[in-house]
Amino acid sequence: MLTIEVTETIGCTPDELLEFVMDARRYAEVDRKIHPVVWMRRDGDLTEFAFRSRLAGLPVPPTVSQMRRTTGERVDVRLAPAPANRLTRLFSDFDASFVCTPVEGGTRLTRTLNFHFRPWLRWLEPVLRRKVIGEVAEEVRLAKQHLEGGA
Repeated sequence: MLTIEVTETIGCTPDELLEFVMDARRYAEVDRKIHPVVWMRRDGDLTEFAFRSRLAGLPVPPTVSQMRRTTGERVDVRLAPAPANRLTRLFSDFDASFVCTPVEGGTRLTRTLNFHFRPWLRWLEPVLRRKVIGEVAEEVRLAKQHLEGGA
Protein backbone atom coordinates (compact mmCIF):
# COMPACT_ATOMS: atom_id res chain seq x y z
CA MET A 1 0.00 0.00 0.00
CA LEU A 2 1.17 3.50 -0.83
CA THR A 3 0.12 6.07 1.78
CA ILE A 4 0.70 9.79 1.36
CA GLU A 5 -0.02 12.26 4.19
CA VAL A 6 0.37 16.04 4.19
CA THR A 7 -0.54 18.33 7.11
CA GLU A 8 -1.02 22.10 6.90
CA THR A 9 -2.69 24.85 8.92
CA ILE A 10 -5.14 26.88 6.84
CA GLY A 11 -6.68 30.18 7.92
CA CYS A 12 -10.36 29.22 7.69
CA THR A 13 -12.93 27.21 9.64
CA PRO A 14 -13.19 23.43 9.26
CA ASP A 15 -16.62 23.83 7.64
CA GLU A 16 -15.29 26.33 5.06
CA LEU A 17 -12.51 23.92 4.13
CA LEU A 18 -14.81 20.88 3.98
CA GLU A 19 -17.41 22.74 1.91
CA PHE A 20 -14.68 23.63 -0.61
CA VAL A 21 -13.63 19.97 -0.79
CA MET A 22 -17.23 18.76 -1.29
CA ASP A 23 -17.57 20.83 -4.48
CA ALA A 24 -15.44 18.60 -6.72
CA ARG A 25 -15.48 21.09 -9.60
CA ARG A 26 -14.13 23.89 -7.40
CA TYR A 27 -11.63 21.59 -5.69
CA ALA A 28 -10.33 20.39 -9.08
CA GLU A 29 -8.98 23.93 -9.51
CA VAL A 30 -6.34 23.09 -6.88
CA ASP A 31 -6.10 19.29 -7.32
CA ARG A 32 -4.85 18.31 -10.76
CA LYS A 33 -5.27 14.62 -9.84
CA ILE A 34 -9.05 14.99 -10.29
CA HIS A 35 -9.00 17.38 -13.25
CA PRO A 36 -11.10 17.46 -15.33
CA VAL A 37 -14.32 16.67 -13.46
CA VAL A 38 -16.72 15.20 -16.04
CA TRP A 39 -19.87 15.26 -13.91
CA MET A 40 -20.84 15.79 -10.27
CA ARG A 41 -23.92 15.05 -8.15
CA ARG A 42 -24.35 16.28 -4.61
CA ASP A 43 -26.96 15.29 -2.06
CA GLY A 44 -26.25 16.93 1.29
CA ASP A 45 -23.16 15.34 2.80
CA LEU A 46 -22.56 12.98 -0.17
CA THR A 47 -20.89 14.00 -3.43
CA GLU A 48 -20.33 11.60 -6.30
CA PHE A 49 -18.25 12.70 -9.26
CA ALA A 50 -16.48 11.35 -12.33
CA PHE A 51 -13.11 12.56 -13.52
CA ARG A 52 -10.26 11.80 -15.89
CA SER A 53 -7.06 11.79 -13.97
CA ARG A 54 -3.31 11.69 -14.12
CA LEU A 55 -1.31 10.35 -11.20
CA ALA A 56 2.37 11.29 -11.18
CA GLY A 57 1.92 12.21 -14.84
CA LEU A 58 0.50 8.80 -15.76
CA PRO A 59 -3.04 8.57 -17.19
CA VAL A 60 -5.55 6.76 -14.98
CA PRO A 61 -8.77 5.14 -16.26
CA PRO A 62 -11.90 7.31 -15.92
CA THR A 63 -12.89 7.16 -12.26
CA VAL A 64 -16.03 7.71 -10.19
CA SER A 65 -15.46 8.68 -6.55
CA GLN A 66 -17.73 9.32 -3.60
CA MET A 67 -17.06 11.84 -0.86
CA ARG A 68 -18.93 11.73 2.45
CA ARG A 69 -18.68 14.65 4.88
CA THR A 70 -18.87 14.50 8.64
CA THR A 71 -19.76 18.15 9.34
CA GLY A 72 -16.96 20.11 10.97
CA GLU A 73 -14.63 17.11 11.11
CA ARG A 74 -13.75 15.33 7.88
CA VAL A 75 -14.46 14.19 4.35
CA ASP A 76 -13.83 10.55 3.44
CA VAL A 77 -13.26 9.63 -0.20
CA ARG A 78 -13.54 6.21 -1.84
CA LEU A 79 -14.15 4.69 -5.22
CA ALA A 80 -17.86 4.45 -6.02
CA PRO A 81 -19.21 0.90 -5.72
CA ALA A 82 -19.73 -1.46 -8.68
CA PRO A 83 -20.57 -1.30 -11.45
CA ALA A 84 -18.46 1.90 -11.54
CA ASN A 85 -14.67 1.72 -11.73
CA ARG A 86 -14.32 -1.78 -13.21
CA LEU A 87 -11.20 -0.80 -15.12
CA THR A 88 -9.71 1.20 -12.23
CA ARG A 89 -10.16 -1.72 -9.84
CA LEU A 90 -8.09 -3.95 -12.14
CA PHE A 91 -5.08 -1.88 -11.09
CA SER A 92 -5.82 -0.64 -7.58
CA ASP A 93 -8.27 0.41 -4.93
CA PHE A 94 -8.18 3.83 -3.34
CA ASP A 95 -9.39 5.76 -0.32
CA ALA A 96 -8.54 9.17 1.06
CA SER A 97 -9.52 11.68 3.71
CA PHE A 98 -9.45 15.32 4.70
CA VAL A 99 -9.39 15.50 8.49
CA CYS A 100 -9.90 18.94 10.06
CA THR A 101 -8.94 20.00 13.57
CA PRO A 102 -9.70 23.53 14.79
CA VAL A 103 -6.51 25.27 15.98
CA GLU A 104 -5.58 28.83 16.85
CA GLY A 105 -5.50 30.74 13.58
CA GLY A 106 -7.61 28.32 11.58
CA THR A 107 -7.79 24.63 10.82
CA ARG A 108 -5.14 21.92 10.79
CA LEU A 109 -5.80 19.80 7.70
CA THR A 110 -4.42 16.29 7.48
CA ARG A 111 -4.77 15.11 3.88
CA THR A 112 -4.26 11.35 3.46
CA LEU A 113 -4.36 9.19 0.32
CA ASN A 114 -4.08 5.39 0.30
CA PHE A 115 -3.44 3.45 -2.89
CA HIS A 116 -3.85 -0.32 -2.70
CA PHE A 117 -2.12 -1.61 -5.83
CA ARG A 118 -2.69 -5.13 -7.11
CA PRO A 119 0.29 -7.42 -6.38
CA TRP A 120 1.55 -7.32 -9.96
CA LEU A 121 1.82 -3.48 -9.75
CA ARG A 122 3.38 -3.03 -6.31
CA TRP A 123 6.77 -2.38 -7.89
CA LEU A 124 5.30 1.03 -8.87
CA GLU A 125 4.90 2.22 -5.26
CA PRO A 126 8.45 3.50 -4.71
CA VAL A 127 8.47 5.06 -8.18
CA LEU A 128 5.20 6.92 -7.55
CA ARG A 129 5.80 7.89 -3.91
CA ARG A 130 8.06 10.92 -4.52
CA LYS A 131 5.94 12.34 -7.36
CA VAL A 132 2.61 11.84 -5.59
CA ILE A 133 3.94 13.44 -2.38
CA GLY A 134 4.83 16.49 -4.47
CA GLU A 135 1.40 16.54 -6.11
CA VAL A 136 -0.42 16.33 -2.77
CA ALA A 137 1.82 19.00 -1.21
CA GLU A 138 1.06 21.29 -4.17
CA GLU A 139 -2.69 20.53 -3.85
CA VAL A 140 -2.71 21.47 -0.16
CA ARG A 141 -0.61 24.60 -0.78
CA LEU A 142 -3.01 25.74 -3.52
CA ALA A 143 -6.06 24.99 -1.33
CA LYS A 144 -4.50 27.11 1.42
CA GLN A 145 -3.91 29.98 -1.02
CA HIS A 146 -7.46 29.72 -2.33
CA LEU A 147 -9.11 29.59 1.09
CA GLU A 148 -6.98 32.38 2.54
CA GLY A 149 -7.84 34.63 -0.39
CA GLY A 150 -4.49 34.45 -2.15
CA ALA A 151 -3.88 34.27 -5.88
